[in-house]
Amino acid sequence: MRSRFLDRGSVILVGVAAALWAFDAYFRPGLTKQLSSGQIVLVEDLLISLCLVPVIVVNAAELRRLSGRRWLALAAIAVGPQAVATVLFTKAIGFSFANPTAPNFDVLHEVYLLYLLQPVFGVVFARVFLGERRKRAFWPLAAVALVGVYLIVFAEDPAAPWQIRRPELLAGLLVLGAVVMWAGGTVLGRYALQDVSFPVTTSMRFVLALPVLLVIVFLDKGAAAFSGYSLGQLPSFLGIVIVPGLLAMLLYYLALSRTPASLATIAELGYPLALFLIFSLPAPVGQAAPLRPIELLGAVLLVTGVVTLNFLKARDVVELPRERLAGATRTA
Repeated sequence: MRSRFLDRGSVILVGVAAALWAFDAYFRPGLTKQLSSGQIVLVEDLLISLCLVPVIVVNAAELRRLSGRRWLALAAIAVGPQAVATVLFTKAIGFSFANPTAPNFDVLHEVYLLYLLQPVFGVVFARVFLGERRKRAFWPLAAVALVGVYLIVFAEDPAAPWQIRRPELLAGLLVLGAVVMWAGGTVLGRYALQDVSFPVTTSMRFVLALPVLLVIVFLDKGAAAFSGYSLGQLPSFLGIVIVPGLLAMLLYYLALSRTPASLATIAELGYPLALFLIFSLPAPVGQAAPLRPIELLGAVLLVTGVVTLNFLKARDVVELPRERLAGATRTA
């Protein structure tokens, strides 16, 4: 019963997990005014790793059986998507909230415009590295989802992306680097999950990233690497760890184990959708930016595209190579 539910709703569950990532909007902006992006990601990664160490201990035999390629995939996920990409994205968000009382939505919009490129890179990587072939029905539905998110992000001025100024450009370059790594992470995660259970994949993502994050922080801050921390920051860190960290990532890898990467990368657009829904809520929860009709239209288009792709998954809207499909079935 549980397996059938996961198979039928895996694309939607990827979208739900991505939406949970947006909850770091409650916690991360305040930390960016007190700590560097590397310091923030290091502590959240450390706390999550401590929670997941028992998973690694219990599943040590599974890790010993892994091939070199699977180890390489897990290491790449930790270094790129988890360590470097999260630091870059946190730094970009810091530009948006340089003034906590008046967020720079021009920068924020530019950040999420470039986030829309993640499915583009993800679809390309899935074809090149996993051999996934999309059937004709995939493309119009993917386009509907992308148009939906675009309308949400640029509801006030659809021409805004063509009016880039220097602050947006700098933030955009950081986000572009993060987006490429995250798209690669989706594909590498799908590959690793053919032989690795979702709890172990989640655990290794965070644990293997710790040494990389330590190097990043020391290179950035030097002797002051561990300065600036305070007990008052603990609630914010715990908020990141519990919802967008542990809960979201475990659900994400569980769903990804049943979802072709080409579909998962579209479903991950649930992240910007949830973020702008949060911003529409009244303060202190959000930014009191009421949703416009065009944003509601965008939300409907995105949800329609993702839900339809979810139901078409059973009709092989994405064709997997036979040997990889067999591998995914064995670990499902």
